[in-house]
Amino acid sequence: MASNSALSFIAKSTIKAPDMEHRRKINFNIAKYNAVVPDGKSQFSNMMLARERAKNAKWRAIENLGENLENFEKLITERGAKVIWAENAEQALEAVGKICDEKGCRILVKSKSMVTEEIHLNHYLEQKGIESVETDLGEYIQQLDNEPPYHIVTPAMHKSKEDVAKLFAEKFGTSPTLTPEQVTLVARQKLREKYTAAEIGVTGANFIIADIGAVAVTENEGNGRLSCAWPKTHIVIAAIEKVIPGLNDLNTFWPLLATYGTGQKLTVYNTIISGPRQPGETDGPEEMYVILLDNGRTNLLANPVTREALYCIRCGACLNACPVYKNIGGHSYETAYSGPIGSVITPHLKGMGEYKHLSYASSLCGNCTEVCPVRINLHELLLENRHEAVMEGSSTLGERVAWKVWKQSSLHRGIMNMGNGKLKNMVVNKVFKAWTTNHGDLDFSQKTFNEMWKEKHGKS
Repeated sequence: MASNSALSFIAKSTIKAPDMEHRRKINFNIAKYNAVVPDGKSQFSNMMLARERAKNAKWRAIENLGENLENFEKLITERGAKVIWAENAEQALEAVGKICDEKGCRILVKSKSMVTEEIHLNHYLEQKGIESVETDLGEYIQQLDNEPPYHIVTPAMHKSKEDVAKLFAEKFGTSPTLTPEQVTLVARQKLREKYTAAEIGVTGANFIIADIGAVAVTENEGNGRLSCAWPKTHIVIAAIEKVIPGLNDLNTFWPLLATYGTGQKLTVYNTIISGPRQPGETDGPEEMYVILLDNGRTNLLANPVTREALYCIRCGACLNACPVYKNIGGHSYETAYSGPIGSVITPHLKGMGEYKHLSYASSLCGNCTEVCPVRINLHELLLENRHEAVMEGSSTLGERVAWKVWKQSSLHRGIMNMGNGKLKNMVVNKVFKAWTTNHGDLDFSQKTFNEMWKEKHGKS
């Protein structure tokens, strides 16, 4: 029996796939992305070498994950930051809640962070009576519309400028014909009022730098810097796999992340934060907390094959390249991480039994692997997930019987040659209807290649 998540995924994707207006919007935005990526790539004299260096750096970081994280904790603690280890989402939320209670927080500003979406931080704070405000424009738009992010990098990719103008008109009484520039000015005014009133600012971390004890934040709007520098308390929530061995590795990772994430040679704001405000410094928070979140990542780490998924730098390139994502959209996945990388990691973060269906929502075309800046073998990891699901007993009796029949047929030439094309067409198109529900009928050849070869060349 399919899980509730699988049934919901099928229902949502069935509705979204034939939605031509949705496809027009997402194809328009991805086409703009595809047009600028070559310009970002032009800064590399040897693109493949840069990607290999990045993959090797992440390999070193993940293979020595415990040592790297402990060194990070030691160094950043020496500069006054407090490090909190969270085994799961509940522990991370509890830590944030405790800090908010201690500071009497009523307004919290938050820069764009997928890990906070993963643990549903906004919902938790809302239940505590704390106003949590998204300060990235795309995230702010999604928050106003009561929707989760649609994409890892561009949260409101599925919305047109007209959609956003209409949303602002509904929420703020502005003109429904606002230009993107005017929408941005309205958001800037609203958000700066929140920055000045907030007691706490929350950011994620694009990278955890092990050798200097710091976090690096990459952004294009300046909202990350305002979120961490203006409020008196700064909380970083970072997944443990964000670690890189050293500061010098940013020379590779920052340009790669910009190129594959947005087509830029470098994002507008790149910030290294190594602790709260130090004596003699004029700005920065009075206190800084870093919450290091596991939340299932050690499940990936334990498997030498799936461990590679922890190399991901969250650029979103695999989503933009995936034919499945471009047809069903980000919300159909019902997870913080959608697209190919989400299909790989979510079953390990949230449970294989409930989310194994995501690993089957793929054509296995390999386009995701081709575009990954750190060369993660995503399509192979999807196959590994399928194998793992079967080995764990997460497959149904019908699946096991069907694949056993297919295996036996494939291993015996006589069975493969059995029946002409008409008989095979009837069995596949009339008996096994899963394919023809959304595709045209299959039309098998009247003779197999093996039969035609024998007719022409004889049994030898």
